[in-house]
Amino acid sequence: MRVLITGADGQLGYELRRVLSNHTLALGIWPEFDLLKAEAEQYVCEAKPDVVIHAAAYTDVERAEQEPDLAMAVNAEGTERVARAATRIGARLICLSTDYVFDGVKGAPYDETDRPNPLNAYGRSKLEGERRALACCSSTLIVRTAWLYGLHGKNFVNTMMQRAVEQPELRVVADQRGSPTHAGDLAVALARVLETDLRGVAHATGTGDCTWYEFACEIVSQMGVSVPVHPMTTGEAKRAVVRPPYTVLANRVLAAVGITMPHWKDALTRFMREALTLTTVERT
Repeated sequence: MRVLITGADGQLGYELRRVLSNHTLALGIWPEFDLLKAEAEQYVCEAKPDVVIHAAAYTDVERAEQEPDLAMAVNAEGTERVARAATRIGARLICLSTDYVFDGVKGAPYDETDRPNPLNAYGRSKLEGERRALACCSSTLIVRTAWLYGLHGKNFVNTMMQRAVEQPELRVVADQRGSPTHAGDLAVALARVLETDLRGVAHATGTGDCTWYEFACEIVSQMGVSVPVHPMTTGEAKRAVVRPPYTVLANRVLAAVGITMPHWKDALTRFMREALTLTTVERT
């Protein structure tokens, strides 16, 4: 099977390249692959994939609020280009999306059939990308994930690890709840999705849930450092972007075909072991 991975240099793309090494891979990497350019559609066609895993995206939630047109251009118009190309060449499209398409007021895990209602520019751009992909390509599967982290790229775990050794104490938001997801585990789940004919919408996150504060406490504990971690409210964090308070996703569609994700604590343990080993090697 020939698989095109867009955003192949990102944290999920890096893990997909490892997990899918037994397939023939084509890699969409910026700037050669640029979702803002009309040529992105032809790029996909010329790669001649059987499957496109569309992981490239504008992901900066804070900046998206300041430049919503750019976020929409990348996440919606760019995704439409990829979807049109997939249709032209008869390829399957697996498109990554986010828990931020929901407003967080349900208070219970969101099913794939729940009505989205994004609160910020990033969420709106990703939801529009979902809609365009589904409209343009009948073989589309939208895969929503959340709180993604990996060895490569900027993410919450890497940030907390760095701050834990640089700062005397940490203050972390304790009134937002979701499901941390290891990029490596998501890549494994997506590899198994390739063996199915799933279409429509599926959720894929780590099992279980926590707040950012609880997540940070677990990170610091597994690092074995004694820096104190203090809870704070979203209001005290004084962020300009409105974020949903509860975005736990129910992975019902994947579970129905026998695909499950590890518990977020188990995933973090494996990740921390690898990350701390790499850090030790780099220092020697």
